Amino acid sequence: MDAALDAVDANEDLLSEATLAIRDADLHRRTGRVVDLIGLIVEATGLEAEVGEVCTIETGRGRPSVPAEVVGFRAGRTLLMALGEAAGIGPGARVTASGQPLSVNVSDALLGRALDGLGRPMDGKGPIPNLMWRAAEAAPPDPLSRPRIDERVSLGVRALDAMVPCGRGQRLGIFAGSGVGKSSLLGMIARSTSAEINVICLVGERGREVLEFMQRDLGEEGLARSVVVCATSDQPALVRLKAAFTATAIAEYFRDQGRDVLLMMDSVTRFAMAQREVGLAIGEPPATRGYTPSVFAMLPKLLERSGTSPSGSITGLYTVLVDGDDMNEPIADAVRGILDGHIVLSRHLAHAGHYPAVDVLASVSRLVGEIVSPEVRAAGNEVRKLMATYKEKADLIAIGAYQAGTDPLVDAAISARGPIDAFLKQGVTEPSSAEHADATLGQLATLSGSFEAPIVDGVFELPPDHAGMPLHNAIPPLHIPS
Repeated sequence: MDAALDAVDANEDLLSEATLAIRDADLHRRTGRVVDLIGLIVEATGLEAEVGEVCTIETGRGRPSVPAEVVGFRAGRTLLMALGEAAGIGPGARVTASGQPLSVNVSDALLGRALDGLGRPMDGKGPIPNLMWRAAEAAPPDPLSRPRIDERVSLGVRALDAMVPCGRGQRLGIFAGSGVGKSSLLGMIARSTSAEINVICLVGERGREVLEFMQRDLGEEGLARSVVVCATSDQPALVRLKAAFTATAIAEYFRDQGRDVLLMMDSVTRFAMAQREVGLAIGEPPATRGYTPSVFAMLPKLLERSGTSPSGSITGLYTVLVDGDDMNEPIADAVRGILDGHIVLSRHLAHAGHYPAVDVLASVSRLVGEIVSPEVRAAGNEVRKLMATYKEKADLIAIGAYQAGTDPLVDAAISARGPIDAFLKQGVTEPSSAEHADATLGQLATLSGSFEAPIVDGVFELPPDHAGMPLHNAIPPLHIPS
């Protein structure tokens, strides 16, 4: 009797679940027909779909269907942009709406893999097991739910760890022209950072440089704890655009597991260029330097998704390819206003063989007061003061017009120039890790004054005889291997 009652209850539960599934299911098949294709835009009529919804466009002669996304509407027609090659699309081709936005497969098995802009494996290692679906576009965490940033994360680069410190969950921009060493710097950070997981997004990258970046810059050690998302420059604009959202969604998956994630995107400028192509194609008017208004609306939607959250953190490093080395061009200016600091790479330093070519005086971390001790901040400010002093008097020093002893601060800057340059230089293959972070800050304290600053419980303690003393009073010779 009891077994019969249990069977009846099980059947009722099954019937209830089936009823709910049928009630929530979208049983209406929405289709339309292609009526026009101009440039990048496919126009369809009779299609019931929403902006951002993924559709499939049938092609003839045995070709596979082409995925496309709804990007707008015009005169009663639905505007779509293909998420792939548009070859094979003809008048009257059937368009079917999926009812869903673009989703990304996420799993711990993504580590060590390379994906295309839509999240599909492109490394020839086969399918990825144990996948779950996650929407590529999502809202940023609630502002009042974001914990304060008070912990430093090591990037493994002396110039950055000492002079432009990065907090766990902070967002920094790397501003540079082409050929100054952005990709090499990102690979160096990926190998040496103290973050648990790297998610690396290459937007609009040259096809030749993708494998080169993975093998040379990233290496086996860096790739083992990284996920690489790549959309090369030959891919459609919408695929390049989605690559940034795909990488961010993957980073959010690991963040929600309580992991500390480092998201590196190269570059935001090419992301903006892709959005400009989409906007112009659907008839959006160009604004500043040809960029459409939607570009500047899209940037905060992407960049604000990284940062801290109640479960984990995403530390964001976003490169900006400045046009003509103009640090005030529209995209650079907009991104700098959104992020929590910026790192400037100098072409002059790069041509002089100074690697990494970080222009310390032009770089700023807005959270330096939150993540380092007052002693470390004071040491960094003293080193900056010495560098600024030397830069101001460089012309006089070069022509021999400055007389030693005229200004004690200039004398100290001249004496410290060699040790400071040696400290800021670091070879591409020079090993560096989180364990070296305290040693780096100890070297910084030594550079800024005439003492060795010991570390006690992670805090620098100044010797009593140096309390209140300007740190640049005496700069001893300091030998640091370059």
